[in-house]
Amino acid sequence: MERLETGLSLAGKHSVVTGGASGIGKAIGQLFSAAGARVTLLDLNHSAVEAAAEELSIPGQAIACDVTDEASVSESFAAAGPIDILVNCAGIAHIGTALNTVPEDFDRLYRVNVRGTYLCMKAALADMATRRSGVILNLASIAATAGLADRFAYSMTKGAVLAMTLSVAKDFIESGIRANCISPARVHTPFVDGFVAKHYAGHEEEMFAKLASSQPIGRMARPGEIAQLALFLCSDAAGFITGVDYPIDGGFLNLR
Repeated sequence: MERLETGLSLAGKHSVVTGGASGIGKAIGQLFSAAGARVTLLDLNHSAVEAAAEELSIPGQAIACDVTDEASVSESFAAAGPIDILVNCAGIAHIGTALNTVPEDFDRLYRVNVRGTYLCMKAALADMATRRSGVILNLASIAATAGLADRFAYSMTKGAVLAMTLSVAKDFIESGIRANCISPARVHTPFVDGFVAKHYAGHEEEMFAKLASSQPIGRMARPGEIAQLALFLCSDAAGFITGVDYPIDGGFLNLR
């Protein structure tokens, strides 16, 4: 009989997490570090990512990186060294329809969410393929597969993230590389707090209740809950899983 173990250890693994200064990226970095991984956090905000790394007791493992810039990505991954796990969390949001989204915002979202994910995967894949081992996990969104109001450009980018994930999973399966993505519904991050404070000053409680109720489970996800799924998918316990999009949505897709 096969001996079963939890497998949720990343001991001896080196993980790079983009967007690691806050929110989901920071939570993933924290949990991966607790699971035994050596974690390198990448973020555009140098002071914030250094502070996050110090908070996780991994000083020196913080790198300022502009994921939209090929040279910055190449330099950052060279500084990080060989990696076993790449988690692409860096991303930005936008509210608007196809009519009121201006080309500048469309291009800005593409550069960060699509081009940034592509450049980071490209930077990691060659070495992973040479070593015939590696895990890539991308943060997509339920916006990739569900029609969301006023999320035209954002949905475009997350649909692209899903498609790129499946393509990489197919192209590199024989190189020992697994690629999956996570599609959260709304997650309570500092971005949400800032958005509500900026646009709904004086009505924060009412807006938070509205945002929470869009998930049938009645609340937004916590970053740590997304991190738990990320840990599983990047661990050896998920060694038979590749080319899959995992919704983590409080029932949004199927129970509305």
